[in-house]
Amino acid sequence: MSVCRKMFLLLFTMLFVSYASLSQAAGDPVKGKDKAGACTGCHGEDGNSLAPNFPKLAGQYADYIVKQVNDFLQNKRSDQVMSGMAATAGGPENLADIAAFFASQKTMKGSPLKSATVRQGKKLYLKGDQKRGIYACVNCHGKNGKGASKSNPFFPVIGGQHKAYLSKTLKDFRAKTRSNDPGGMMADIAKKLSDTDIAAVSDYLAGL
Repeated sequence: MSVCRKMFLLLFTMLFVSYASLSQAAGDPVKGKDKAGACTGCHGEDGNSLAPNFPKLAGQYADYIVKQVNDFLQNKRSDQVMSGMAATAGGPENLADIAAFFASQKTMKGSPLKSATVRQGKKLYLKGDQKRGIYACVNCHGKNGKGASKSNPFFPVIGGQHKAYLSKTLKDFRAKTRSNDPGGMMADIAKKLSDTDIAAVSDYLAGL
């Protein structure tokens, strides 16, 4: 087992253990539907946004959504729109309900493509690139990009997400304009990715 893999597995385990010690109150998706009104203008009524710059939230893990909104509130993450919108969630209970609503929706789906770029992205996602020290995405984000675990807010559902949003996210991590990833894991991977790598992985994931 490579040193890189050992380090990631150790961090992965530490994150699971540390998060397991936190109590998370389950939200009510029925109440969340009414409370999510301010969110649907960008993210869609069922969490499937039509605009590629706004991420799909349908089927996303509730705890991940809660974490991201809290990161915006605590200035751990910044966005021209969401930094202001995060405050409209209305407190922990409302946020939990809104997150539960989006999590309960049919998981985001993309439109599969067949091209050399997609094949390249699939290989990078499933196998990484040991020579360049790129850890395979599947180890954290799961088969078909469906995430690691519903009880873990660190590794989200990304299969079927908008290509433009995926690409921007990876470039933000690479440029360190986004840094709310656990232990700098995403930043460490993204800095090793070329624009071609990012386009290929984004193409592959967007089609799942």
